[in-house]
Amino acid sequence: MSVYHQPRKTIVILIIAGFVLLIVTRLLYLQMLETKYARLADANAVVKKIVYPSRGIIFDRKNRSILSNDILYDLVVTPGTVKNIDTGYLCNILEISKEDFKLRIGDAVKKNGRMRPSVFAGLLPASTYTRLQESMYLFQSGFELVPRQIRAYPYKAAANLLGYIGEISPGMLKMKDYADYQSGDYVGLTGLEKTYEKVLMGQRGIQYIIKDNLNRPQGALEHGEFDTVAIAGKNLRLSLDIELQLLGERLMRNKIGSIVAIDPQSGGILAMVSGPVFDPNLLTGSSRTKNVGKLFTDPTEPFLNRGIQATYQPGSSMKPLTALVALDEGLITPDFGYPCHGAYISCGHVIKCLHSEAGHASNLRVAMAHSCNAYFIHLYRMEVDAGKWGGLRKGHAKWHEYMLRFGLGHRLGVDIPGESPGVVADTNTLNKLYNGAWSSCSELYVGMGQGQVAVTPLQMANAMCMIANRGYYYLPHLVQSIDNDNGDLLKKFKEKNAVGNVSDTAYRAVIYGMEDVIDHGTGRGARMDGIAVCGKTGTAQNRGRVGGKVVDLKDHSVFVAFAPRDNPRIAIAVIVENAGTGATFAVPIANLMMEKYLRDTLPASKMPIMKRMLETSTIPGEKLALSKIDSLNTTTGMLTSEEVLKQYFH
Repeated sequence: MSVYHQPRKTIVILIIAGFVLLIVTRLLYLQMLETKYARLADANAVVKKIVYPSRGIIFDRKNRSILSNDILYDLVVTPGTVKNIDTGYLCNILEISKEDFKLRIGDAVKKNGRMRPSVFAGLLPASTYTRLQESMYLFQSGFELVPRQIRAYPYKAAANLLGYIGEISPGMLKMKDYADYQSGDYVGLTGLEKTYEKVLMGQRGIQYIIKDNLNRPQGALEHGEFDTVAIAGKNLRLSLDIELQLLGERLMRNKIGSIVAIDPQSGGILAMVSGPVFDPNLLTGSSRTKNVGKLFTDPTEPFLNRGIQATYQPGSSMKPLTALVALDEGLITPDFGYPCHGAYISCGHVIKCLHSEAGHASNLRVAMAHSCNAYFIHLYRMEVDAGKWGGLRKGHAKWHEYMLRFGLGHRLGVDIPGESPGVVADTNTLNKLYNGAWSSCSELYVGMGQGQVAVTPLQMANAMCMIANRGYYYLPHLVQSIDNDNGDLLKKFKEKNAVGNVSDTAYRAVIYGMEDVIDHGTGRGARMDGIAVCGKTGTAQNRGRVGGKVVDLKDHSVFVAFAPRDNPRIAIAVIVENAGTGATFAVPIANLMMEKYLRDTLPASKMPIMKRMLETSTIPGEKLALSKIDSLNTTTGMLTSEEVLKQYFH
């Protein structure tokens, strides 16, 4: 070999020697100094145990814990290590057959393999856990009792808001949002539990446990040096007033419908009730699966959060919005009157009003107080036919734009899942509905809250916030703050949403007209001594299909309001299905809710009204006969009507 090539050979040899030295040094370090990998590799001696963190607690606006944690135990099996156990005795404790035992072992193998732990019997009842704990030494080979946090609802309320947790499904594990989860983990499935899952869940910890050849725990590996500590989830602070929520749920017992109450100054939801109600504790513990099945198949649909998922024609409760559009467009002033003689008779229709006396629609305030159908139908037609927009379709598009700005026809973005956008027909919808041949006469009913418009109770309550604030609202939400969180998750709920350029004078006309509804109109049942209440009753048309034909059913009772008139603190929407006019049920329920929130007590004079609300069912007979909600609620100790009355009226 030439001299020229010798330095190159030397360099190659040195590089190889360097790599060898590096590898040898690392191996010596791992064998002599680093015990972690050596100990962890000994699968027969060291067991990796997941430590589940404490899930975040949820508090109401007065810092009362309304959703906390409790402990139950899962019996966990590692199929590959099961040997020499008394199968018959274990089956006797668990009250299962030997065939069921074999099926569960087989399911565990399919799910997680032979050497990974799987839940064999989840969320054990206290009696079963006690018997197992006493005899666990007989089943140490392959079985282990593992603590599992469950949720507890001390007020037995707000089921559809708070939501519930359950074991993550195989389908969810494939989703990007759940990449950090493992089979057997619990996850928020509905309500706030789902929306704020990443905040509430915390961070799992890990413990490495040494076991002897009989599979008995001997302590932590290297005194816990390799363990990681579980980090608790963050707590949520809500705008919800749990006492107000509880009152609303009691008033909606044996009724289908909803109550939504909002603080106009912040957009914070004070109460959101969906009737019929059920105790959320039914969704925890060992009976959860059975109870979920019963509730899911109940004909009254208790899992439907009617506050955000059900839509209704608003009826006369929409008339204030119709008035605001006309005022903002400059089509009328508050002094505008309409010569109604008891009915609207244009467009080939005869639409009756409640009043026929002269002057009952002489101006906006008077027409609002008398809820004159003809007046507000005429306003709608003026709005879409206004020549300033350049044609009917452009006029209707402008009206549709107003409705969107008022918060109708789209999701508001409340922080619980499943919100419905509602319905406000745009020009495309009307073109399809009428094959392109339509006019302001075609949908004149929307001026009085009928026809091609449907809203959620949340949208109705939010519209009241907008009127109460004279032109702005905050997005409705439940979570006011998150403990120890500096993110911008709640930023959108702090921003003011301005609506239109309506003058304060115009708002006063609408607001004082709504006050007249309470003082001497159909909303008299909502009056409160010393507090100016503004509201609007409504009767929502209710049609259903019976025997293949669309028929008129008993109307829904509707009422929207806010109070006090100046510096408002509460805006509310109440709808009770199949209950008749707004004054029958929606008005007294709203009155009791507002009185409780504003005064923190109920006067004795309200006892007869509350008694009637508690004891009257408006659920159609066929549904009530098939419903199992009352019997389920009884098992958790929900109060009777007499017990409820004693709480509020001593």
